[in-house]
Amino acid sequence: MIVGEQKPISEIKQIVAPYNKILLLGCGTCVKTCFAGGDDEVAVLASALRLSCRTEGKEIEVEEQTVERQCEDEFIQESARAVGRNEAVLSLACGAGVQAMARRFASMPVLPGVNTTFMGVLEKPGLFTEECSGCGDCKLAVFGGVCPFTRCAKKLINGPCGGSQNGHCEVNSETDCAWHLIIERLKALGQMDNLRIYLPPKNWAASLSSGPRKLIREDHVL
Repeated sequence: MIVGEQKPISEIKQIVAPYNKILLLGCGTCVKTCFAGGDDEVAVLASALRLSCRTEGKEIEVEEQTVERQCEDEFIQESARAVGRNEAVLSLACGAGVQAMARRFASMPVLPGVNTTFMGVLEKPGLFTEECSGCGDCKLAVFGGVCPFTRCAKKLINGPCGGSQNGHCEVNSETDCAWHLIIERLKALGQMDNLRIYLPPKNWAASLSSGPRKLIREDHVL
């Protein structure tokens, strides 16, 4: 899933400042799961915007709606009438959803209300971990379903660095060593010969800088 977190209210107010009527449009899939853009977040943000603007002497009309997915035209179409009633759309989707909306409604400002952070999994309520970089050349079959491109802090793809301790990364002791996970997984699958496969260097023009990231929502951690 795509993981994101809602922008601070101060930044959102700056983004919507030129407009008096906005459609606050949520997305009911990925960002809903990570508490950034579902029905509940739309309602809370809409109330916060109205109250904050009112205290500053500005009246703003905020229409609320959530569609299943803003990245698919089938669901985007459901918002067409609401879009037409407003001056701008404040999207609580990921960056892909914002851009899909902008393509669909070419003459309507579509504004981002969410910072898209990474693609990951929900490990437990409130804890999301990055596990995919969307590199476009997936080699998970070689690595037993564990991605070293993303989960190894050093981005090593032809074996471990040798610096891990007790299965944890030497760069960040709170992170599992990706190669420890890979080797254990390949052992379980009987595919240790995969370690003999040489992979040429990747183009790291858009590489990550500090290993897999985490988004922790303390108010949802059990």
